[in-house]
Amino acid sequence: MAATKLVALLLQALILLSVQELDEDTWEHMQQREKEMDQEMAQLLEKMERRSQLPMFLQQRLQEQTIMDYQPVLFADIVVSLVLLFRLCWWITKSRLDMSTDVEKEEAGIDIDGLEDKKSIEMVISRGQVVKKLVDHFVQLLQERLSNTSFPVLQLPIGVGSAFEGWCPHEKDDAVYQLLVPLKAPAGYTFCLELGVLGQTPGHGPRIRVELECTCGTQKMRCFACNTKKQLGWRKRAPSLRTALCSNSYLDAAKVARWFQGLVKEAWVAMPQADQYKVKVLPSFSSCHLQLTSDSGTVLNLEMIFGVQQGDTDIFLSSQTAEDTYTPSTVWTENYAVAERKFFSHIATQVPGGTIHLRCLKLWSHILESTDISPYILKTVVMHLLNTIPVSDWCRERLFVRMVDVLRFLGCCLKAKKLSHFFFGNTNMPKEIILPSVLESSRPRNLFHHLVQNPSARIKAVKQLQELQYELFMGLHYSYVERWSQ
Repeated sequence: MAATKLVALLLQALILLSVQELDEDTWEHMQQREKEMDQEMAQLLEKMERRSQLPMFLQQRLQEQTIMDYQPVLFADIVVSLVLLFRLCWWITKSRLDMSTDVEKEEAGIDIDGLEDKKSIEMVISRGQVVKKLVDHFVQLLQERLSNTSFPVLQLPIGVGSAFEGWCPHEKDDAVYQLLVPLKAPAGYTFCLELGVLGQTPGHGPRIRVELECTCGTQKMRCFACNTKKQLGWRKRAPSLRTALCSNSYLDAAKVARWFQGLVKEAWVAMPQADQYKVKVLPSFSSCHLQLTSDSGTVLNLEMIFGVQQGDTDIFLSSQTAEDTYTPSTVWTENYAVAERKFFSHIATQVPGGTIHLRCLKLWSHILESTDISPYILKTVVMHLLNTIPVSDWCRERLFVRMVDVLRFLGCCLKAKKLSHFFFGNTNMPKEIILPSVLESSRPRNLFHHLVQNPSARIKAVKQLQELQYELFMGLHYSYVERWSQ
């Protein structure tokens, strides 16, 4: 009973710290309520200290119980909640102090837009819009240059990844803006997607076969498929899709990347913004990494990957491959980034306030930064929770509860060595996301499959999560218990 009341008080404390603007009467009332809560919390902690000898009890629980062994209304839940509350309170307090400092600087006539410490999600999104518009212009320029050639037809890029979804784990200066550039076959060619078995091992994955297509009666130029080699002899002297960008009639991701990188070096000087941004092409095997530096010194990091759409769905085969030198460059990767961004856009229209899930993602990405748990694993966990927990429960007042849910879900997945891919076998999907019908009936793909094959990797991940919880708890223990004991 005392533990339940303590959690309720903690939640009220979080709400108090989350409020940014209050009228004078409300502020006085909340200050009075805060004093009452201080007294009640002190009494509760003192009572729990007498009953269970808090420090010794918790040390014993940390040694005997792993992070995955949780039961409802156990004291472990209280510990996790306290840990997260401490972190959230610190983050919210810091944000309010930074806001007060910015207001003072504005009143003093200081321009705060360019300050080093103004690193927010809004800034990353704003820069993403600049990047998107800039790359749109460049692709349109290339479309004109490549018209009437036998090279792939470039489509306008699609912003994907955390920077465009609104939860980039990096700050604005370190954010990498990822854009997917769809490719379509030029006239006279067709792309045949050989998907094989979804989720198969690297080296035997999807490929894109390039075939000649009969164009008789559809255009003035000769049909490549029907005319003889002698009639098309002139064509051999000019670069073509199959000779320049394919290996054994299959589209080669590495060749496509090098081709596009060459286009950037040649065509960027013709851009109207060429005087405003200096471009540097960074080494990349299967994508195009660009570093743009503006006149003011602002650096924008871009990664353009290339993809071929699967029919009219939101799934692509992309050139972005795992860092595996043994995977042939003719093997492309199933890419769900467009569907993921559409899912986050859908959630933003449903969740109260529209951003609480993004704040949850961003906070956890910072907390897990020192572990082997990747941002994509975290993202998948949150997507599963968003698809399970009612959207009404993703409100500001329940932020730390949702943070606890993330930790629980992640811990359970590590224990079971199983985390299902979000789009495989998932029948609860927003209607605006278009998926291949085979995905709905497919067996879920396990993103933790490597943990089954490599037990030491699982042990390491669990240990990292346990150590992280312990470090967070110890910081909380001395911040809260010592405070109330004075």
